[in-house]
Amino acid sequence: MKSSSTRTLGLASSRTLSPSAAKLRLLKKLRCTLRYEKQAWAMGAQLVAGVDEVGRGSLFGCVVAAAVILDPAYRVRGLRDSKLLLPERREVLAERIREHAVAWAVAAVDAARIDQINIYHASRAAMREAVLRLAPAADHLLVDAMRLDCQQPQIPIIHGDTLSASIAAASILAKVERDRMMCDWDAVFPAYGLASHKGYSTPKHLAALREFGPTPLHRQSFAPVWQNPVPQEAFAFMDENVPDEVSPEDLAG
Repeated sequence: MKSSSTRTLGLASSRTLSPSAAKLRLLKKLRCTLRYEKQAWAMGAQLVAGVDEVGRGSLFGCVVAAAVILDPAYRVRGLRDSKLLLPERREVLAERIREHAVAWAVAAVDAARIDQINIYHASRAAMREAVLRLAPAADHLLVDAMRLDCQQPQIPIIHGDTLSASIAAASILAKVERDRMMCDWDAVFPAYGLASHKGYSTPKHLAALREFGPTPLHRQSFAPVWQNPVPQEAFAFMDENVPDEVSPEDLAG
């Protein structure tokens, strides 16, 4: 018969959380507010933009960033880190953000560029491009844990997408846009299950990589991808019927 102390130890072990689960529990305890926005407004800023990226850890496709300037006169209720929201809720909030924000913009850096400059610099490039696309332009930036090559005053905030309403809004727009892209690519590469895992390192995705190798849109510099090479002629269909030059009429649709 097991002693009480042994049973207690076993119970404690069963409750031990993985690092990712522990982080998720921490994030759920944090409050998303306008604290940082109010500080910027108090210093004289009028157009405060939150900036965030999504897809940094994915094995497939682009990294997507968004920048959002919230309207101080309109509160979008329910803003929080996009990872903590159900997909249906993200869609609803994204629509409200686009409708009521002073300005918003989305930008992306593709897998080829990620392989060239690494995911850190690609994420910064996507975030900077999103900031540059804002109209009107921001005069102060709140950035999720990074400092960007932008002229505006900026504050990098650890766990910014959980603490700042503006960064959370940017996180939601970036997540919704990237998820849409992954669903579109799922129709092109159905064997990989992109619509379900969005390119991340799930068992299903890793199994598909072992069986089929990577597509041309996988990030070739990421270890789970380059460890499973496949002759690229398997995807030669992507180059079929593509002319060497594209006319302005073709671009216009």
